[in-house]
Amino acid sequence: MSSTSAGAARPEHLDLAPIRRMQGSIVLPGSKSISNRTLLLAALADGVTEVKGLLESDDTARMLDALATLGVAVERHGVSRDYRVTGASGAFPIKQADLFLGNAGTAFRPLTAVLALSSGSYRLSGVPRMHERPIGDLVDALRSLGAHIEYLGAEGFPPLAIRPAKLVPQARVAIRGSVSSQFVTALLMALPLTRRATVVEMVGDLISKPYVEITLNLMQRFGVDVARDGWERFTVPDGARYRSPGTIRVEGDASSASYFLAAGAIGGGPVRVEGVGRGSIQGDVRFVDVLSAMGASVETGEDWIETRGIEAGRGGRLRALDVDLNHIPDAAMTVAVLALFADGTTTLRNIASWRVKETDRIAAMAIELRKLGAQVEEGADYLRVTPPAGGRLTAGAAIDTYDDHRMAMCFSLAALGGVPVRINDPMCVAKTFPEYFREFGRLAVRS
Repeated sequence: MSSTSAGAARPEHLDLAPIRRMQGSIVLPGSKSISNRTLLLAALADGVTEVKGLLESDDTARMLDALATLGVAVERHGVSRDYRVTGASGAFPIKQADLFLGNAGTAFRPLTAVLALSSGSYRLSGVPRMHERPIGDLVDALRSLGAHIEYLGAEGFPPLAIRPAKLVPQARVAIRGSVSSQFVTALLMALPLTRRATVVEMVGDLISKPYVEITLNLMQRFGVDVARDGWERFTVPDGARYRSPGTIRVEGDASSASYFLAAGAIGGGPVRVEGVGRGSIQGDVRFVDVLSAMGASVETGEDWIETRGIEAGRGGRLRALDVDLNHIPDAAMTVAVLALFADGTTTLRNIASWRVKETDRIAAMAIELRKLGAQVEEGADYLRVTPPAGGRLTAGAAIDTYDDHRMAMCFSLAALGGVPVRINDPMCVAKTFPEYFREFGRLAVRS
């Protein structure tokens, strides 16, 4: 890794040499989505929860810091990724706090909902990009329950101030699901604090449904069974209360798996990821269906997945697709880079949620793919990618990452196109996978 600023704690760029082949295996870090949901549910539960294999990243650090500030006892077991969380039985001890949550949507949105129903005074803020990510639909739903939430900047966006309020729990609460599934997740996780039966009704289509599935699965493990009527309404039962399951293990991160599985498909393989497989509760495990449709060889076990290229080691092109990726929005970014290695134009549809992520991912992806020689058409909710003529990527492209971990990890795959590539601000991967480039390099074969 080289930097233009000597001694900088965060290197300005990383130069990746051309990679001939990828092979080997990796044990995945824990899932961000599961880690932060588990921490919050454990903090709200009755009893002590042993959380094993927690992801260590910027996003989980924000949640851990917030829970400590709110008076929740969290102990780490030595140098392991195991934690003991002593639940607060639905009531945080600290009733006044100022929480900085970086750009962690999996911390900001659920904490907003839980704290709005916690009879305290709280201020929630983050990095500038977090203050550009909408939260109005969640705030409107919480206000309908009597929550007192103020916008401290632009209407509909963080930072927020939460004040004590007299709650008026409703039998039904409506919320829009077309911007972010995290709003629905946040509301569902918070509603058991009211101890009253509540029906959550969706307004419009719910996007990223597999992430809500994760939420429902984990709530059930903590003793709250939410009834579901399709994807139109969810019922939180009367008298619901979180109870520790005792011990819970965090799965490997299926979104992070996508980069290595894609590398196996492009670079011959075999590449095996361990910690996630057919038993996963994560929707992004369905990324393997896309790889199979593109012609890669995929094998799956209970907690592992292995990929090989369509013509392992002989440079075969993947098949271009026209595919709806609403159900796997994070792993869908990997598909956009895979399109560089396809035999025609690949169209990614129903990805409007990219616009309100860590950056505007549709715009960012279009700009950076063009640097590698691709022709790209960008729409409100789609991306159409045609690889460069002859399949030869532009050498020496300097990829900007927009302080977005997934941009950095996705574009590392460009080195498998036989060209050097520069990744600017590579350590933005610390948000979810601090050791990503070390692990990626370990599987790379260059000679």
